[in-house]
Amino acid sequence: MYTLPKDPVMLLSFVNMKLRDEFSSLDELAAACSTTAQEIKDALGKINYEYNEGQNQFK
Repeated sequence: MYTLPKDPVMLLSFVNMKLRDEFSSLDELAAACSTTAQEIKDALGKINYEYNEGQNQFK
């Protein structure tokens, strides 16, 4: 289980790294962090990042 960073910029870095290196989808990452994909999307949406499913990363 992972603990997500509270700072949105650190969260962005953490999430994209985990998606690149360990998880094939945002749903898998969210489950490992005991949260939902929507909660991660909402947090990163506040700093104008959106999830690109095809590239499996936030941009």
